[in-house]
Amino acid sequence: MAQPQMLIDTHAHPHMEDCGIPPEQFATHARKASVAQIVCVGTDADDSQRALEFAHMYEYVASVGLHPHEASQFQEDFSHIASLASHQLVVAIGECGLDYHYENSPRQEQLEALHAQINLSKRVELPLIFHVRGGFGDFLDVFDQHQSITGVVHSFTGDVATMRACLQRGLYIGLNGIMTFSKDPEHYQVLREVPLESLVLETDAPFLTPHPYRGKINHSAHVRTVAEFLSEKRGESVQDIARKTTDNARRLFRL
Repeated sequence: MAQPQMLIDTHAHPHMEDCGIPPEQFATHARKASVAQIVCVGTDADDSQRALEFAHMYEYVASVGLHPHEASQFQEDFSHIASLASHQLVVAIGECGLDYHYENSPRQEQLEALHAQINLSKRVELPLIFHVRGGFGDFLDVFDQHQSITGVVHSFTGDVATMRACLQRGLYIGLNGIMTFSKDPEHYQVLREVPLESLVLETDAPFLTPHPYRGKINHSAHVRTVAEFLSEKRGESVQDIARKTTDNARRLFRL
């Protein structure tokens, strides 16, 4: 029996203190699903430290950054995040960005933290993992103020016009389990129209568990569920989606 094509989960939080799945079990599930690599994504200084430690323990990679929800912690967290950024297992800065849906931190503080993390990414020559919800206009304006940056808009839930604006700037689009249960027709248009050469897959585990596993804790093995769903909706083979998105992830994060 042929082995399934390898996949990469470009965005997960298996290191979270309340992840809900023991670390060894999380890693075992991923290996059994032929998930070759996981990017363990940091959301503040302490969480970024845990992401790096988890990556080291289970032979994964990490990103370090300050989530827009935590932008008010910028002054106390940023120096630690910057000190972690040069570690050999760190492949990206983030997740960083703008979240105007919840606005857990004031918008101005989110903007300042975003600019600072983009500048950090340029200093250490790493791509960025962007979280953008409800603030794409400001996000694109900030992006355009910088040069020589690249990255992925993770958990993309914008409309098709916004997707095209991101693609024009050379950004990758990260899709996850949201697409399997969304009722928004724009999301279905996005998943059909995003070019395969600009697509990466993710889970955002332990959140956003895909259908038909809703109500259970998400884990990186479900990146295959996302690939299978996209295969059905796009009319492309799972093998082609797995192969191309894995190549994209390796190129973006230099894996």
